[in-house]
Amino acid sequence: MAQAMDIDDVYLAGIMEVLPDAVVQYMLSSIRNARDVAICACVCQRWREAMVHVRSLYFPRTVCDEKINQSDAVVNRMVLSTSSLEELIVYCPFSGKSLLAWLSHTSKTLKHLELRMDNLGEKNPGPNCPSTLDYIASSPHLESLKLWGVSLKQLPAWNPFIKLHTLEVVGVRAQDTALYNMLLACPMLKNLALLGCDGAKVVDIELKHLEQCRLDFYGIGDCFLNITAPKLQVFEIQGAAWIRLRGDHSLRQLSIANNAGKVSKVECGRLSDLESLSMRGVQWSWDAIDTVLQSATEVKNLVMKIEFSGDTDRLLPFPEINLVDFFTSHPRLTNFEVHGAMFAALSQKNSLLRLDDSFSMPCLEEISITVRSPLNADQKMTTLESLVKHGRQLRRLTVRVSQMKNCQETADKFFEKVLRFKQRSHIVIIE
Repeated sequence: MAQAMDIDDVYLAGIMEVLPDAVVQYMLSSIRNARDVAICACVCQRWREAMVHVRSLYFPRTVCDEKINQSDAVVNRMVLSTSSLEELIVYCPFSGKSLLAWLSHTSKTLKHLELRMDNLGEKNPGPNCPSTLDYIASSPHLESLKLWGVSLKQLPAWNPFIKLHTLEVVGVRAQDTALYNMLLACPMLKNLALLGCDGAKVVDIELKHLEQCRLDFYGIGDCFLNITAPKLQVFEIQGAAWIRLRGDHSLRQLSIANNAGKVSKVECGRLSDLESLSMRGVQWSWDAIDTVLQSATEVKNLVMKIEFSGDTDRLLPFPEINLVDFFTSHPRLTNFEVHGAMFAALSQKNSLLRLDDSFSMPCLEEISITVRSPLNADQKMTTLESLVKHGRQLRRLTVRVSQMKNCQETADKFFEKVLRFKQRSHIVIIE
């Protein structure tokens, strides 16, 4: 058997030797994982020499043991043997000196760089000593940059990346000034993601070409955000207390959440192009809720999962919301997901008195309602029935009866009413 395997290996190696250069280069250009590239280099001498044509290299965390010297040696040998590397992804440990060597070698060809920095505990190198982040300036032609575990205590020594359109930083401990100036060095950004951002208090973003932005601030949810992005279309923000969208914009999707603190103020201007809106959190000031709802009159998909309102630290229920006025003000609403507080505010006597045959919700197709309390059960049931009656295009009404904290008997009676309601309407679903 050993002899047969040797014959097969020789035969295979012979086939590899006669493959045209274009075929070999095409095969190698589609391989990314460093282990696979290393294996290919062992096939034959011709393939080993063709390693210079590898365009993408991915070094996973387990490419070798956790010792920086060994991982440095592996990455050094492979990166420095290439001549046209366009993508480099390094998750294994590395030193700043080695990073500088890789990026200097690939400076003319590298377009996509992803690094697991793990330098959150790195001491401030001082004004005259370069940091690990500074070495990224050696790749001036980058189009996308993704960093994991970054300490941003001072401004990186970057020249403007005029080709960089995507920047994603996950797990960053940043000071306001350093973050602001880092973004200034990326003037052509179209896609920005700052996830798990800790330490930022006042964040200013001014990017003329920005189209998609995801921000997630870690902490007690008291961050102040000012953003100027006239081409912004998709915006997701988590953990900010004060949000200001300055100037004109073209938002189509907007998601605002604050799981740790309170959303106190939102200045967003007219949201005439907005199609999808999500508002989440434990507490929002009513002024912030009202501002966003009045600005987004053309919204098609609306998710409201806010527990309480109130302008102080005191948690308050929502004020009364007239159901007729709400749906009249949002005539294009197609999908509506609403949590207990908002549904309770809509289920008011004054709203129900204004319901007549002239009222309709012309575009509404799906509603999902979470009911948290059996209080005012009759009004809530009447509201559910009215939604079915006046939703001429309604195809599905989902009712979630969840975590009721009132007495069990009252909750059971309410649930029985919902069951009877379901039996009368085939579009009602209970979860």
